[in-house]
Amino acid sequence: MKRYLLLIFLLLAFFATTGRLSYAEKWYQVKWVVDGDTIVLRDGRAVRYIGINAPEIDHENQKAEPFGYKAREFNAHRVRAAKIRLELDQERHDQYGRLLAFVFLADGTFINAAMIAEGYAFYLYRKPNVKYAGILLQSQRRAMTAGKGMWQHWSKKDAPYLGNQESRRFHLATCPFAKQIKRKNRVTFSNKWEAFWAGYAPAKKCITEYWNYDMSKETK
Repeated sequence: MKRYLLLIFLLLAFFATTGRLSYAEKWYQVKWVVDGDTIVLRDGRAVRYIGINAPEIDHENQKAEPFGYKAREFNAHRVRAAKIRLELDQERHDQYGRLLAFVFLADGTFINAAMIAEGYAFYLYRKPNVKYAGILLQSQRRAMTAGKGMWQHWSKKDAPYLGNQESRRFHLATCPFAKQIKRKNRVTFSNKWEAFWAGYAPAKKCITEYWNYDMSKETK
């Protein structure tokens, strides 16, 4: 019985490893680019970039966010006519059924990091897919320092925020959800810049405006 269970375990481990390698060893082509962090492959599968969040474009009843279309344009310019390689992490799909992946070009360009480095997306920490967390956060800090994309003309005059060290999300200090953060996990930021610099992302439940300057002309 023990030998049988061991054999089953080894087979499962083998297939899991083989599955990861199969993605890393294959090259794919992009059918279309949805936005700054999502693409659709020629086989119809949607791929969501791990570790980043790009501004939204117009969809349903939601208006485009600042830099939403520029983020999509930047993404499309790099992946639409190129062959890409997908690298997976521990969690393979999100709640919408999209494949979660780190995306690389043939020349080694790490697209997830490139989107952040040019200021067209911000770093989004989410367990268990944190393999390249350090690289993505450093890309964001470089973009912030250089004033790239969404980080240009940034005003640090802002309200205080409370961050959750477990989820790496930050909330307005006055938000009801902020008060639910356990004391041991609470961290205080004087403004959004400090929170982003530390690698925290805005919690959508109480922060609808990610940026604190007028970028209305940048939505298209």
